[in-house]
Amino acid sequence: MNISARVRNREHEHQATVTTNGVAQTIVIPSKASGFGSSANGGKLLFLALATCYCNDIYREAGKQGIRVEQVEVEVVGQFGAAGEPAAHITYSARVVADAPETDIRELMLRTDALAEIQNTLRVATPVALDRVEAVTAGR
Repeated sequence: MNISARVRNREHEHQATVTTNGVAQTIVIPSKASGFGSSANGGKLLFLALATCYCNDIYREAGKQGIRVEQVEVEVVGQFGAAGEPAAHITYSARVVADAPETDIRELMLRTDALAEIQNTLRVATPVALDRVEAVTAGR
């Protein structure tokens, strides 16, 4: 699966697009009140990615087991320090309501934690590199 994300921002205009295997989807995130930048910072989006990944993976893994899930709630918490510092103390909790015995639901939740791709990406400290820069003087 190939995934890309793109942000284009200028005063009072913020566009966020994600693409998976060539299929693009716009995600609505307004500009900051100042008009510049996103109203949702990267830390918030990172934590949302963790919560969304686990939620989606619960449904995927439950489907493989024939478990009907009625509801999933996921909350991710953590802290960011000064500019440039990575997040610390990231934890998450989940609640799953499903048509299965409690032990099966717990097993599903633990197995999903072990398989959750975003969680596993952060757990192995995947390198991220700035690949290309383009500096353009305004008005040219």
